[in-house]
Amino acid sequence: MNQVAVLNIVGLVPSLLGDGMPSISAFARRCGGIRSVIPDLPAVTSTVQASMLTGVRPAQHGIVGNGWFDRTLNEVHFWKQSDALVQAPRVWHAAKRRDPSFTCANICWWHAMHSTSDYTVTPRPMYPADGRKIPDIWTVPGELRGQLQSELGPFPLFRFWGPGADIRSTDWIARAAMRTIERHSPTLTLVYLPHLDYVLQREGPKGRSVRDEMREMDRVFDALLRFLDSRGIRVMVVSEYGISEVSTPVYLNRTLREAGMVRWREELGREMADPAASDAFAVCDHQVAHVYASELSRHGRDLDPVRRLLEGVPGVAQVLDRAAQAAHGIDHQRSGDFVCVAEPGHWFAYPWWMDDALAPDFARTVDIHRKPGYDPCELFLAPPRIASRAKVMWRLAQRKVGMRALLDVIPLDASLVRGSHGRVEAAHGLRPVCIADDPNWDDVEVPATAVHDAILRQVFGRS
Repeated sequence: MNQVAVLNIVGLVPSLLGDGMPSISAFARRCGGIRSVIPDLPAVTSTVQASMLTGVRPAQHGIVGNGWFDRTLNEVHFWKQSDALVQAPRVWHAAKRRDPSFTCANICWWHAMHSTSDYTVTPRPMYPADGRKIPDIWTVPGELRGQLQSELGPFPLFRFWGPGADIRSTDWIARAAMRTIERHSPTLTLVYLPHLDYVLQREGPKGRSVRDEMREMDRVFDALLRFLDSRGIRVMVVSEYGISEVSTPVYLNRTLREAGMVRWREELGREMADPAASDAFAVCDHQVAHVYASELSRHGRDLDPVRRLLEGVPGVAQVLDRAAQAAHGIDHQRSGDFVCVAEPGHWFAYPWWMDDALAPDFARTVDIHRKPGYDPCELFLAPPRIASRAKVMWRLAQRKVGMRALLDVIPLDASLVRGSHGRVEAAHGLRPVCIADDPNWDDVEVPATAVHDAILRQVFGRS
């Protein structure tokens, strides 16, 4: 067997390569070029990672997005980490069947907790009862948690997501991967390198800071590649999706509310949505939204009014019913009754409230689990920035002395967002990539599901 590392450089597309990323570009030349990846719908983190690692589509593996509405619990769930959510065997299962001595390390790819991979490092904050969020990780073996944070410092959670997200989290992950390899020498190491995702969502592909952040990502990649090369470890580079420029948020839940389909209740002067009691509610996830007609379905009522309403919303390119979902490989019990795909330049924002004064308290915070939709506004500070930063420091000081304090510094203005993803259709230069020395791949375009077998070829050769 060969030792292999698969580096997931989020947001990497052919149009970003060149002078701005010399090390990654040189690696691509070394491998004989770049293959475009055709992601499954939706082209979002959890779904595409699951497709790459299982070799099957969402209809089989069940990861229909970063979030979904659970029809048993009647709750929306986002960013759940359990391995058991993935309903198909992953690449390390296939490898272990070929050779029981095969081992796998998962360094921050999703759905990592309580899996059968041999070594795991994944973000897992502590949430004390006083309301704090304390950076931490979850590891296998358990002692790796203390070893890594003793050597590298605490996991930089607030540099991993939120308005402070920057290269420091990606650099920490890369160094954690190197330390894990030094200790355990796994056959396969999966490494998640998310840095480009932040700046591309904030500013779009043409943003002022993009070139500088590309260089930072290339610097981290170069150090990691040199380490892997020195140990004779074969390297693959993949990305999950390309991020395209957007300018227009689409508020599906506000449209559904105006049509009398969204239910909510008042809690302490705030409007809290009740998706399970709604005739229709949209779980928004970048440029794709699952729309669940819970109340209508419960009583066997006609869903066509929901479809007609969605089809008339400006910025909606497609409304997929169950038959159309099957054609896209996303017809799973977790999927919505309808799946909406945004027009180019548009994305789906989750708010249902019509007056920002009535927004729930978590709307102005970084709260990826409580919000019933993905919120890229969490990458920004509410203007004015100086006042927001002072507010952050004051809130942290309050928490330090034991006071409960809400970090309500996130803007509600979705027009700030300049980059998004989720659509499958994209120009060649904006498609995700796979870079590997693999003579078995003659095609210049490959589906995300083909990455599974490509990893096995890297480990075992062509057989």
